[in-house]
Amino acid sequence: MPLPKVVLFATGGTIVSSGASATQMTGYSLQGLRVEDLIAAVPALSEAADIEAHQISNIDSSSMTSAVWMKLARAVENAARRDDVTGIVVTHGTDTMEETAYFLNLVLKTRKPVVLTGAMRPATAISADGPLNLLNAVRTAAAPQAAGKGVLIVLNDAIGTARDMTKTHPTNVATFRGPDLGIIGMISGARIEFLAAPVKCHAESSPFSLEKLEAWTAAHGALPRVDIVYSHTDDDGVMVRAALAAGARGIVHAGTGNGSIHEGTEPALFEAARQGALVVRASRTGSGSTVEGLAAWQNAGFVPAGSLNPQKARVLLQLCLTQTTDSAEIDALFRRC
Repeated sequence: MPLPKVVLFATGGTIVSSGASATQMTGYSLQGLRVEDLIAAVPALSEAADIEAHQISNIDSSSMTSAVWMKLARAVENAARRDDVTGIVVTHGTDTMEETAYFLNLVLKTRKPVVLTGAMRPATAISADGPLNLLNAVRTAAAPQAAGKGVLIVLNDAIGTARDMTKTHPTNVATFRGPDLGIIGMISGARIEFLAAPVKCHAESSPFSLEKLEAWTAAHGALPRVDIVYSHTDDDGVMVRAALAAGARGIVHAGTGNGSIHEGTEPALFEAARQGALVVRASRTGSGSTVEGLAAWQNAGFVPAGSLNPQKARVLLQLCLTQTTDSAEIDALFRRC
């Protein structure tokens, strides 16, 4: 029986980074390793799937851009349309993996498995986690039960959804977790076992499409600018006004508690809304759901982020603003996605 075809798209990140020694776990950098080197380091891949590899970019994911997102999404969509392809794997740095994964989850229109993976330790490190993460990602992408579950993140033997998984630790290999919902599957040896499935919009149920985004960016040059403003003691609205001056069409306010807003910042956000910027209230707490707060915030058109963290709320707001600026419509999209 022929092996399943899995297309691998590489974007860079720790998984192809190098350190000066086997014990250097931080401060490493990209030093010329490519996707071919990654595959060669995992001979077991040849037993799991027929791998076809492409290099999309080779950057640290802390420098990820929406232009790379668009290029990657088009490449993944084209691969998914091929009859000979079973699934797709994307190797990616962990710093912004969750944002790229959520973007793909909202714009791709395929039921075929799309799996993002990476590493917390460089390729040169003792007990580098990249090789096994890559093998498990390929196994997951080739598994029939992974189909129809949207974009997945696979690291450290855990399978999670693009919407719910987030990086929770700066250095630990068990960094990706779902703070409230946990994982939806696990990898034990060679077994891929799913325990749950996502209910929020993805693939065919998503209101967004790559074709519409490509038309938007062709007309406007880039996705709408959305800035995140982080609340803190002595907050005074300066960053909100700076975002507006920079041309932000949307602002995600990472507030305290239930998306609460400092009294020094509230007037600036009200003014932002009056000037046509869409304001989303998220929480800096890291878990839970941001829901309606003061009546004045709802009356001003502020949209609660629900269970999305600030960085994922930013991704969704960017996409929403390519379709509408109506706060009620965007609120409905946040509830749905």
